[in-house]
Amino acid sequence: MKIKYLGAASALALTFTATSALADCGEVSITEMDWASASVVTSIANFLMTEGYGCDVTVVPTTTVPAITSVAETGEPDIITELWTSYTEVYEEMRAEGKLVEMSKVLSDGGVEAWWIPDYLAEEYPELTTLEGIKANPELVGGRFQDCPTGWGCDVTNFNNFKAAGLAEAGVERFQHGSGETLAASIAAAYEAKEPWFGYYWAPTSVLGKYPMVEVKLPPYNAEAHICNGLEDCPTPTLSSYPAANVVTAVTSSFVEREPEIVELLKNMTFTNAQMGEVLAWQEGNNASNEEAAVYFLSTYPEVWGDWLNDEAKTNLAALLK
Repeated sequence: MKIKYLGAASALALTFTATSALADCGEVSITEMDWASASVVTSIANFLMTEGYGCDVTVVPTTTVPAITSVAETGEPDIITELWTSYTEVYEEMRAEGKLVEMSKVLSDGGVEAWWIPDYLAEEYPELTTLEGIKANPELVGGRFQDCPTGWGCDVTNFNNFKAAGLAEAGVERFQHGSGETLAASIAAAYEAKEPWFGYYWAPTSVLGKYPMVEVKLPPYNAEAHICNGLEDCPTPTLSSYPAANVVTAVTSSFVEREPEIVELLKNMTFTNAQMGEVLAWQEGNNASNEEAAVYFLSTYPEVWGDWLNDEAKTNLAALLK
């Protein structure tokens, strides 16, 4: 299977360097953010625009703040492929001013932050999917809450939720990892040994794509409580779930007028967290490039992306849709 997809990817990825003249699409600039899911989304969009619509695509390596600043000041790049709007305060302002137009919820489930246990632990001890069950049986989760490193955005929020939950009093230790790599490694090690694990992680990621986890139920998201929990000096920490992050593709208003066919493509282009997590897990397991991961998605989910295309693009990409 690995040889099959890497071989197909090596052949098809060559088309990324070729210029097509399949349709009237002109020059298109698109962001490539510096995290895995966004890079894969860009590679998929690049392939479809180039080979399906005949666009001349320029990929712009960037991150959120420089991309937004560039659009505000210069009107470029044309497409921002994976924008986490809850971490982008000026997004709604730019939409109101007509500088950005939202295309789709590119991650249809939103970005997910939560507390988890492995699925094998939930199957054996279903009570551990609740905080009450964990507090009554701390030994079943190893007596430890595996948390993100100091300085991450989740650090203070998790500390206050941990405090509000009374987990320390119940015999659960909060253990902060020194890096994201060691936090991920702790999940992998627990899975290999089928040992207890309880802690924080987020999706879509290769880790949750590879290691199925079950969310521990927290009280519903409370905006006021969540804001306070993000403060180091929160006077009254209150348990609250994380909100689902709004993750979108957005384009400039001039692009909407210039490339209506690509606009329709981007309005349709959306991924579930399960799909993206599975692709990222495959990419990591095969040490594959973003282009190879894009081809893996195209080869695995033709029934998904085939519905994104217009008739002409379907004809151009017919070989992949079989």
